[in-house]
Amino acid sequence: MSFLMAAEEGANPLIPNIWEIAITAIGFLILLFIVTKYVVPAFEKIYQDRKEAIEGGLAKAEKAQAEAAAAREEYGQQLESARLEAQKIREEARAEGDSIIAEAKERASVEAARITENAQKTIAAERASAQASLRTEVGTLATALAGKIVGESLADDQRSSRVVDRFLADLDAQQQAGATR
Repeated sequence: MSFLMAAEEGANPLIPNIWEIAITAIGFLILLFIVTKYVVPAFEKIYQDRKEAIEGGLAKAEKAQAEAAAAREEYGQQLESARLEAQKIREEARAEGDSIIAEAKERASVEAARITENAQKTIAAERASAQASLRTEVGTLATALAGKIVGESLADDQRSSRVVDRFLADLDAQQQAGATR
């Protein structure tokens, strides 16, 4: 009986109705058409945009990296150039300092020689002046002393001059004789 009931109803629950299969197939084809016509191109466009953005970002990153490397190389060259220039300036300053010191020493040496020469000239002039002054004083004292010893006046200038010259000559001779001993 149950078999008869199933036959009366006429449909096997495991086998679908042909109209249902046809409507589902038409709906699927319409949905497939809509997806391939509108959705897939939109996804494809989004995919392409992302791909281009990623590739562009990679290209920009590579370009930025290349620019950074070039800038770093240029900076290194500038730094090395600055180091060399600083070394050159230090050497020039050292050489200039040495020449200034040598020049100052030379000027000081010349000035010291000039001062020494002037001092020697001054000493020689003062010695000559002192000797002349002493000759005059010794001559006057010797004349006065000789006049007292002899008992006569030696006021005559020529006579006193001869006496003084003889006395000084004797004095010089005694000094030289004492120096050679």
